Amino acid sequence: MTQVRVAGVGMVPFAKPSAGKHYEELAPAAIEAALADAGLDLADVRQVFASYVYGDSTCGQAALYRLGMPGVPLVNVSNNCSSGSSALWLARQAIVSREVDVALAFGFEEMRPGALVDHWTDRLSPVASFMARHDELYGVAPAGTPGAAQVFGAAGRAHQERFGTSAEAFALISVKARRHAAANPYAVFREEITLDEVLASPQIYGPLTRLQCCPPTSGAAAVVLVSEEYAKRHGTAAKVRIAGQMLATDTETTFTGDARQLVGYDIAVRAAEGAYAQAGIGPEDVPVVELHDCFTANELIAYEALGLTPEGTAEKFIVDGQNTHGGRVVTNPSGGLLSKGHPLGATGLAQCAELTWQLRGQAGDRQVEGAKVALQHNVGLGSACVVTVYESVN
Repeated sequence: MTQVRVAGVGMVPFAKPSAGKHYEELAPAAIEAALADAGLDLADVRQVFASYVYGDSTCGQAALYRLGMPGVPLVNVSNNCSSGSSALWLARQAIVSREVDVALAFGFEEMRPGALVDHWTDRLSPVASFMARHDELYGVAPAGTPGAAQVFGAAGRAHQERFGTSAEAFALISVKARRHAAANPYAVFREEITLDEVLASPQIYGPLTRLQCCPPTSGAAAVVLVSEEYAKRHGTAAKVRIAGQMLATDTETTFTGDARQLVGYDIAVRAAEGAYAQAGIGPEDVPVVELHDCFTANELIAYEALGLTPEGTAEKFIVDGQNTHGGRVVTNPSGGLLSKGHPLGATGLAQCAELTWQLRGQAGDRQVEGAKVALQHNVGLGSACVVTVYESVN
């Protein structure tokens, strides 16, 4: 199989929607950074995949045309919160199939303040069945409770009910996220917080308080992928390869299990198993992970879904500090979605950028010492989950 290398990555600092940054400014800046990092020009790119959730149907073209009009195929990708890594998956497939040697994936989001809401209220919501399953399990939530917080909060509640997980275990994830983000100039929230502050913040749903929910964010990120043959032929310093990648979607178990399955536990298990198998490694070989911590509950259950710790042991994993520097595996050294921010279409590509920097030894004060393998987990409700394994190469 054709090896796929990460030739260049780029992103812009994420910001609150109030900063007023527009997608047609954000995306070109990230693309330019990724192309410069790869030592390539836009004219070298043969296919483009643009990811976003909140925008009209050809926003990808509108953003790219600020830099030029290369006339190559451009596909706009919307897969909810996993849109960015879905675009990356498509770009990798284009190279693996030998259709092209150079592909660009970029993602962006210009978000509005406040919790996510349905923008199309005159038709069936794609997450209607998920909300119905939540109501079946736990009843209708109080009016005004954000829908995403309901399902992810319910997943945390299910973990508590099955394994006796404490509220403190969830809150400690936010403390860790802020501590990591303090070293990341791209992150929105870089001030450290205490366990007491997290627990005292307003209750949202289940074990979740406000400081355990990711903020609405605007931002952009981009990745240039090349084939190994292209990198060698052109002398491109692409020292990170995608060793394994799998995209998984729902099966019946999403709606027959508990609330953990409802937010993607089973599809994360399948995607991780597939990516590990392709890469020829296991979770024990991974020292650094960027995973989808839209809420602390999702990070906690993802530890177990990805095999980083056995099912039912996530609380001990957290309390023992096994999820940070000096522990078993550093999770979200960037600060994750909780602190770096979550511009939906950019998130998966920003995760790729962080892990590429980690494997190159370019992550500065947040560097995971000696990292040669990295894991990425990105999930979108509705659902799609992409798990990717990266390796550094000579």
